[in-house]
Amino acid sequence: MADDGDKRIELYLLGGIELRGINHKDADRVLAQPKLTALLAFLALSPDYRPQRRDRVVGLLWPELDQAHARTALRKAIHALRNTLGAEALRSRGDEEIGLAVPPAWCDAGELATAAEAGRMMRAFELYRGELMPGFHLVGCVEFERWLDDERNAARERAGAAAWGLARSLESDSRLTDAGMWARRAARYSWDDERILRRTLTMLARIGDHAGALRLYDEFAERMRQELNAEPSPETTALAESLRPSSR
Repeated sequence: MADDGDKRIELYLLGGIELRGINHKDADRVLAQPKLTALLAFLALSPDYRPQRRDRVVGLLWPELDQAHARTALRKAIHALRNTLGAEALRSRGDEEIGLAVPPAWCDAGELATAAEAGRMMRAFELYRGELMPGFHLVGCVEFERWLDDERNAARERAGAAAWGLARSLESDSRLTDAGMWARRAARYSWDDERILRRTLTMLARIGDHAGALRLYDEFAERMRQELNAEPSPETTALAESLRPSSR
């Protein structure tokens, strides 16, 4: 059981799931239970850590149960988390809302959203260590899965936007090699978005990195064939072809 001291509890969801700031065995016990992990993640990713309605939580995590049994399951989950993380880690607002208390809790994905909103591009990029909660699923919880897919996309888009913002800033400072590197990183976060790909190809051409642009296009085209069984659009293909030596 965790005590209620000043120790910060850190929840990592990007690139893997990890819980720090408590005993390793206690952390493993929490993360071995998918519903507890899902509850923690849902509360941690609430905008500005705002408390959430209990009805919303039970609908996401216990859709197979009637209201009375679902609320009982939620009460047990909250009790288990408070018993392990400390009584102050979760906060109630009245009888119908529950949230993550910050401090003592902290979440890398929540910090990513805050950094992106504040325009702290390097911090946002550094926080994105990979997909949000990779490989995590809750069988039978369709609405939770939809919510998680949306959050995964949002986190990836924040990282891509941060990389693109850095690329534009570096281009303005005439640091063209670095600008190209960050532009390519931005595109790879949204590899199936051809609008972003074309934007990146255009920047790379503008700074004189035609070879890098063509490598990026070829990489995207191959991935589309392998994963989507599709080809790039005529517009994207035409842009890439215009960058080949024979076309210039």
